[in-house]
Amino acid sequence: MGIFDDREKAQENKYFRDEELRFKSMARRNKLFGAWAAGELGKKGPEIDVYVQSVQAADMEEAGDADLLRKVLKDFQAAGKSATETDLKKRLEACLKTAIEQLEAGK
Repeated sequence: MGIFDDREKAQENKYFRDEELRFKSMARRNKLFGAWAAGELGKKGPEIDVYVQSVQAADMEEAGDADLLRKVLKDFQAAGKSATETDLKKRLEACLKTAIEQLEAGK
């Protein structure tokens, strides 16, 4: 193998690691966001896990975060909770930051 082959292989490996980290961090972000929302909605015990799963499933409806935000915003409104899409986006960003920190720490 020449130096260019080594570089190409290293680039491919980096790409796959980055994609894996992105996938894992987004999945963890959604779980953290769903758990936070469940707490805000007063869910207890097994209801929390069910709600988290519903939030994770909502994110599969379309590309981007709009489907996820729409679901949680609708649930908050139905429960009489005051929240805006901007508030939820900020929380989602905080959850992503926490997810990345946890993954980098090996948690």
